[in-house]
Amino acid sequence: MFSVNYPVILASASPRRHDLLKELISDFQVISADIDEDALTDPDPFVTAQRLAKEKVFAVYSQHPDSLVIGGDTVVALPDGDGWRQLTKPTDEGDAARILGELSGQTHTVITGVCIKWPKGFHAFTESSEVAFKQMSAEEIRAYIATGEPMDKAGAYGLQGGARPFISEVKGSVNNVIGLPTERLEEALREIE
Repeated sequence: MFSVNYPVILASASPRRHDLLKELISDFQVISADIDEDALTDPDPFVTAQRLAKEKVFAVYSQHPDSLVIGGDTVVALPDGDGWRQLTKPTDEGDAARILGELSGQTHTVITGVCIKWPKGFHAFTESSEVAFKQMSAEEIRAYIATGEPMDKAGAYGLQGGARPFISEVKGSVNNVIGLPTERLEEALREIE
């Protein structure tokens, strides 16, 4: 466990980020930032993830300038010609089915932007992982959506939950796919004074 010389705040309401940060820091507060995510979306998913994480951190840090604030945002993206198609949290069950249908039989990229702000500095990075989905039948998609799990997750799935059987391979950090690349975060926290 890390001990830092500042009160620690996680600028995210994600229960998955909370659980992952608990692996590194035992005592922290959760304060969710209220930002307009749509206004901060960029065609490049790496820029989107970093921009959203940074805006969350600075929104919370402005109210708690004596703290160390950690923020993250995860973007799921499929290659699309020369660019990317970003898959957000589904708006309803039909949207979840569409997203899962797009992921079925494909390999996509999960990008998490992470920002850390404290009184003496700022650090930001992105981490990416490649996730390969098996081919999913319409019935498998319907049954998974019926669990309710896809509805609050970028890309409409949770690696740590019911989607695990649909995933054939993860290249990179599994924790990154869940929502917080703890390996890279641990490295960054070691550098904080």
